[in-house]
Amino acid sequence: MTNPEANATIDDVAAECIAVRLRMVNRVVTNIYDDALRPLGVKVSQMNILVATAKLGPVRPAEMCKRLHLDVSTLSRNVERMRARGWIEIVPDDDGRAQPFQLSREGENLLQEALPAWSRAQEQVRTLLGPRFVNELNRATKRVRETTAKQ
Repeated sequence: MTNPEANATIDDVAAECIAVRLRMVNRVVTNIYDDALRPLGVKVSQMNILVATAKLGPVRPAEMCKRLHLDVSTLSRNVERMRARGWIEIVPDDDGRAQPFQLSREGENLLQEALPAWSRAQEQVRTLLGPRFVNELNRATKRVRETTAKQ
């Protein structure tokens, strides 16, 4: 590029873009968890939904999207796959549009079976990132949750 200001900004993006760095770290971390969970046929994104469903009990998709900061299409795609595998079941509801869901017995069993693999991946990621980064990440996540809860 011949525009010096644009070149300087491009250099800044290449060297400092937070979004790019977070996405790179996310890909590496996701691969570690997915590799650990692969023998069970579950991905960390699905594990996250299983855990949230276990904690919330029967839950409406809108509530799950809000809690996990997921868009509706991402959640519905995952829930449909998980339902097809027998991990999640739809719960009857007065509002036929909402389609709340809960863990099935198979989903509960899978979650119990996946916990040791998740723990190994968690420890591997803690070692990779270091305790200081993990603590800062926890604080940043708390700030994000508090800020978005007010919106």
